[in-house]
Order: sequence, then C-alpha cells, then structure tokens
Amino acid sequence: MLTHPTTERLITLGLTGMATALDEQRRVPSTFATLGFEERLGLLVDREAAERDAKRLTTRLKFAALRQAACVEDLDLRTPRGIDRAVIAHLVDGAWISRHENLLITGPTGLGKSWIACALGHKACRDGRVVAYHRVPRLFEALAIARGDGRHARMLKALARVDLLILDDWGLSVLAPSERRDLLEILEDRHGRGSTIVTSQLPVEHWHEAIGDPTLADAILDRLVHNAHRLKLAGESMRRHTSITKPLDQTGQA
Repeated sequence: MLTHPTTERLITLGLTGMATALDEQRRVPSTFATLGFEERLGLLVDREAAERDAKRLTTRLKFAALRQAACVEDLDLRTPRGIDRAVIAHLVDGAWISRHENLLITGPTGLGKSWIACALGHKACRDGRVVAYHRVPRLFEALAIARGDGRHARMLKALARVDLLILDDWGLSVLAPSERRDLLEILEDRHGRGSTIVTSQLPVEHWHEAIGDPTLADAILDRLVHNAHRLKLAGESMRRHTSITKPLDQTGQA
C-alpha cells in the first residue's frame, strides 16, 4: 500500500495524529464530504492535540510511578470510612495544589489511604501537573544510597520540583537522624512551592514522637501540618471486607 506524500510529510514533521486523521478522511470521503476546508482541517488539528495530550499524560504517569492504578471516578463513597463527599470534591478539584497546600490522610490499615492518594495523584497528572510517588521507608533508603554516590543533592532537587509529592506509609518507625534531616530538607524546599500528600496509620498528634528530635520535629511539622487539609479515615478494613465477600476459587486454591 502506497503512502500519500502529504501523509509522509506530516509523519516526518512529527504530526502523526494529523497523518492518521488525514488517512481516515481519505478512506471514508463520504463521511467528510459535507464539511468545509476549515472544518476538516480542524478535525486534523484536534486529533494531533489529543494524541499529544495522551502522550504527555503517559509520560507524567510513568514519572509519577503511582503504587496503584487508581482513579477518582472509582472512589468508593458508599463504604463507611468517614469520607465527606464535599471534602473529596474539593480535593479532586485540585485548587489546593495550585495554592501549594498539603493533604494528610490518616487512619488504620486497610482503609484505602494509599489508594486515595494515588487516585488524587492520577487526577493531578491528568490536570497537567508533575507528580511523584514514594513510600517513605524506600525513599529514605534511596536518599542514603544517593548520599554515598554523590546524587543526594540532585535527588533532593528533583523532589523539590514536582507539583505534587506523595509520601506513603509515613510514621512506621521513629526516624533516624539522617532521615529527619532529609525530611526537613524536602519539606523546606517544597514549602510554599509545591503540595505534599502524606499517608499514615499514625494520628497526626503522634507525629512529633515519630520524628524523634523535638527541635527538628517542630520545624518539620511547621512546614507540613499548618497549611494542610486532613482526611481522617475510620471503620473496618476494606481488605477484610473484600476477603469476606469475595467467593473462594472453585478450584480450592487460596
């Protein structure tokens, strides 16, 4: 099958969306026969814009490395977890990210804290924002390695640049001295410049003890808590509920 010279030229110019749309118009001319030149050109431009938007979203999602494939449209508001619809609507809107405010999601294990954080991160990616997801224990391990091979400053700079940073599973253990300093540097760089979501099983009022050093704890929480929205989840573990309601495999496998 021969490729039309115009299609080849569009592909050479990197306008693959327009090239695809032009081939579609050429294959089914009757569908577009009633449209004027500008209308048909508009369809080509719209396809190119849509494909570029999709590619950019794919790139942002890959960079974000979200732990779960979660979308806000799939958020379960029926299971009792202490989630207020108005609060969720406000968070989904994303204006708080534009104001560089934070979000603290707390509650017992199994209530979907990470899922909600990832869903909001996914929505932020769709809104054109740069997002990065990190589990706190592994982030500190990566920073420790980076300190040893000379990448530490570069890694902190990368964390500072994202629009939304998700710190998942915070407060599982008391921070080591180097971890406290790293956390303070991260939050200091981001204060007033970016938004941070923190998820934790530990209530916010106990975070001071989890940091370990009173002076650094005051500095860290001052930059994190005072301009933060809070989402406190409560109720029965959704994992337990799912395991009870999900029928066993008929083959008898666990």
